[in-house]
Amino acid sequence: MSDLNLKHIARLARLHFKEDELKVFEAQVAGILKLVDELKEVNVDGVEPTSHPLDIKNVFREDEVKPSLPIEEFLKQSPRSRGRFFEVPKVIEDK
Repeated sequence: MSDLNLKHIARLARLHFKEDELKVFEAQVAGILKLVDELKEVNVDGVEPTSHPLDIKNVFREDEVKPSLPIEEFLKQSPRSRGRFFEVPKVIEDK
């Protein structure tokens, strides 16, 4: 990748670099592109795509049906309630 192209890409991204920084980045970008070219040569026929390198399993416990607290216990925690419902401030205005 030429210095001119890297300057152009930096300008498009609104990044400002000094000339010596561009030289360092140019070498790094060239190395990355070389690695990408190497990866393109790898034969992946028959290899299933994965979303994660590790075989992750669900680590959560099974759901169990358990009795809930009575609604009255929940309503005691609310500053205001009306019947069996929580009362909250109005957030939508009428026109």
